[in-house]
Amino acid sequence: MTRARPARLAPGSRVAVVAPSGPVRPELLDRGVAVLREWGLEVVLGDHVLDRHPDLPYLAGSDSARAEDLRRAWCDPAVDAVICARGGYGTMRMVDLLDWPAMAEAGPKVFAGSSDITALHGAIGAQLGVVTLFSPMLASDHFDATAQKHLWATLFEPETMVSITGPTVATMGHGSASGMLTGGNLSLLASGLGAGDPPPEDVILLLEDVNEEPYQVDRMVTQLLRAGWFTGVNGIALGSWTGCGEPAEVYAVLMDLLGGLGMPMVWELGFGHLPGQVTVPLGVRATLDADAGVLTLTQPALT
Repeated sequence: MTRARPARLAPGSRVAVVAPSGPVRPELLDRGVAVLREWGLEVVLGDHVLDRHPDLPYLAGSDSARAEDLRRAWCDPAVDAVICARGGYGTMRMVDLLDWPAMAEAGPKVFAGSSDITALHGAIGAQLGVVTLFSPMLASDHFDATAQKHLWATLFEPETMVSITGPTVATMGHGSASGMLTGGNLSLLASGLGAGDPPPEDVILLLEDVNEEPYQVDRMVTQLLRAGWFTGVNGIALGSWTGCGEPAEVYAVLMDLLGGLGMPMVWELGFGHLPGQVTVPLGVRATLDADAGVLTLTQPALT
C-alpha cells in the first residue's frame, strides 16, 4: 500500500520539537534547536518537552502530557514537521493515548526520530499511512555535523538522498531485493509483538539496537522469527549495534539466525546509534543491492 509523502521543508517552515520518551538534557536540546534555526526553520517546543515524570525518572513527563504534545503539534496546521528530541523509553506507554482520528484529519507532515521512536513510526505508518524518517535525534550526542548534513538534505533536498549507504557497509547475504522500508530498533519491534499488529509484508527490514548483550540480541531476533515476523521480509539492512558487545560476536549472532533465510542482507548501513547517523525513510519502496551495499529509494521520501 502506498503511503502519503509529506512536503519537504524550506526556510521559514515551522517545526515542533516534542519528547515522547525519555527526559531531555536542556543543553543538548538547546544545541539541536540552534542547528534547526541555523537552517532557517521556525522552531516551537512542546509544552512538556523538558518535563520530568514525578515518580519515574526515565520518562519525560506523564504519558498523557507526552501524548498531548505530539497530538497538538501534529494537529496544528501551522506546523510542517514534528521532530523528536530523544529516545530512551516511553513511546509504548503513550502511543494508545494519541487521538488518531484527529491526527488523520490533520493530514501528513514530516515526522522524524529514531531508537524508542520506532513504536511511533510503526503506529503513524499503520494509523495515518504517512512516510516517516528514521533520523538522528536533536538532543543526543550523535547529532554531529555528518548526521546533521544527511538530515538537512533529506528534509530540504530529498531528491539528492535516494541512494543510502554507510562508510563501513558490508555484504552478509548476496543479491538484491525490493520492498517497502520498515523496522527500526530491534527491542521495540520485539516488545511490540502481541499488540495486534500483523507481521510486515513485502518489505526491506531495518534493524539496529544499543546496549543489548549479544544473547539479548539473539533472544529478540529469535522471538521475531518464532512469531513468523520474517515471512514477508525480502531483504534486511542492519544498522549499528553500539554497546552490544564485540561487533564480531553480534555479527556472528545475526548471521547464525538470519543468514539461513537466504535473502539479501547488509551489515552496518549507517543508521542507528552511531556518529554520522544517516536518515532512512520508512514507508517508501526501495531496492537493497546487498553486493553493492546500497539502498536505493524508488522516489524521494518527501515531495
